[in-house]
Parts: sequence; C-alpha cells; structure tokens
Amino acid sequence: MFNLDTYASASPVVVGVLLILLLGSAITWVIILAKSIQVWLIRRQNVKFRASFWGAKNLQEAANLEGHGGPAYRVAQVGFEALKEIDSDGADDLRHTGDRQEVVERALRQQIQKERVLRETGLVVLASIGSTAPFVGLFGTVWGIMHALTDISKLGTASLEVVAGPIGEALVATAIGIAVAVPAVLAYNFFLRRLKTSSNNLDDFAEDLIKISRRASFRNLADVPSTIENIPASIVRNLKGATA
Repeated sequence: MFNLDTYASASPVVVGVLLILLLGSAITWVIILAKSIQVWLIRRQNVKFRASFWGAKNLQEAANLEGHGGPAYRVAQVGFEALKEIDSDGADDLRHTGDRQEVVERALRQQIQKERVLRETGLVVLASIGSTAPFVGLFGTVWGIMHALTDISKLGTASLEVVAGPIGEALVATAIGIAVAVPAVLAYNFFLRRLKTSSNNLDDFAEDLIKISRRASFRNLADVPSTIENIPASIVRNLKGATA
C-alpha cells in the first residue's frame, strides 16, 4: 500500500503532487458513487411514473398523479401547467403568446434543459481529473528526478544502487496519475452516455405529451375524447420502450 512516509525525504513539490492526486482520486470515487445512485434513482422514478401515466384514463387524471418524482414527472407537470394556463381565460401575457402547441413546446424544452443541467453535475469534474491527472503525475516525476539527480551529484557517485532508488520513487507519481485518470475517464464516458439517453427519452416524452394534448383541453375536458387508449399505439410504444 502507498505510504507517504517513504517520501519523507522527497521534494515538497513531489509530496504536494502526490497529495493532489490522492485527493483527485477520492473526489472521483465520491462522484462515481453519487452519480450511480442518481442514475438508479432516476431510472426507478421514471419507470414508475410512466406506468402510472399510461395507465391513466384521461389527461386530467394523468395531470393529477401524485407521489411521483424524477425528470419525466417534472417535465409532465410543466407541460400540464402550461396547458392549464393556456386554456384559462387569463393567459394574455407574453409568456403565453403564440400558438398553443408552440407555447407548450417552449415550456417543455426549457424544463428538459434544466433536467439536463442537473444531470451534468459532476461530469465536468470527472473530465477535468481524467484529462489532467496524468500530466500532474508526470510533473511530479520530472521534478522528483531533478531533485534526485541533484542529491546524487552531491554524493559524487552515479552507481545503480544510488540512482535506482530516488528515480524509481519519482516515477511512482506518473503511475499514480494514470491510476487516478483511468476511472475518471471511464466514469465520465459512462455517465455522459446515460445523460444523452435520458435526454433523448425526455424529448420523446415531450413529443408524445404534445400529441396527446392536441386532443384535449383542460377548460372543457369532459367534452373532448382524450383517453390514453385513443392515442396511436406508435406513440405509446415510443415512451413505454424508453429507459431513464
């Protein structure tokens, strides 16, 4: 196991580099754990909400669903709120100016962007650690070798026994830098892929919600056939087959 006591005689710069790399490794694994829990929780919430949404008898019942959370639920609530405001008599401000479908699309698009920003939390840190850790480790190695060569020159000998120890210890910084970077890069690619998949599914859901809303009005819902069963099967399959 790595022990900083081995580097008690090393340059303070090298020791500082090693501490930075260890801190970067700890941050990386904390983010990986937090993002893994986030991905699992969001997937679970979306699956639960989609099952309730498509099981609703009409749009009003779907809008009144309670006990749910997650991106799909929040996007749906924003869409329902926009529809209610549009279908009310008091929607005469600039936010509701334009075609009914355009107003709903704008509200849904803004909410999807907010969800994406929320899901991106931590990815920049992973990308930064993954791209800089090898160079930080290399810097520690170069500095350590320079420090070791200076000490060797003072001894007046360059035998293998004298050179191998200090230089070998300096090279450990590069190895640690690579060990820190690899998990960060792999985690970044994985979570970025999950983010793109989730964003595409939210786009599909928003499109489905817009198509359904064309058949119903919150102002006179009872007179408009808006049952989920009347929606084309292609739309239903579109969301039911999606993952978080």
